[in-house]
Amino acid sequence: MKKDITIPEVENVFIAAVQEWSDDFMEKVWYAYLVNDSDFNIESAMVVSKAFGTIDGEMKKTSILRHAFVEVPAVSVVKIEMVEKSVLALNNEFMLTFFIGNTLYDKKFIFKANSINENNTEEVPILFVEGVIVR
Repeated sequence: MKKDITIPEVENVFIAAVQEWSDDFMEKVWYAYLVNDSDFNIESAMVVSKAFGTIDGEMKKTSILRHAFVEVPAVSVVKIEMVEKSVLALNNEFMLTFFIGNTLYDKKFIFKANSINENNTEEVPILFVEGVIVR
């Protein structure tokens, strides 16, 4: 039964958006990172991302992107993807699923519309740069 299923809580693992210079675009762009600030290696991590919301009264949504990482070592980060500036006005959702040992974890992280900006930054652990964090 449902009451017999224990769903473990994700702790010390989160998504951060960090602004970096891009030589390709010749401007600063936002990148999403998976941050593992725990003492455990994350295995078979899958990140599914999409953006959705309303712009000028019209419902918008992006394609779904999938990223897989065989292992994310303890106290480390891995770059997921660039967050295109046109989707910053939308809700940006990152669904994370991973294993620690034989236990499956999953959590949905959502950057609310227009929340990825320089006014909402704080220091990102491990990276030690300013970024927007969703826990």
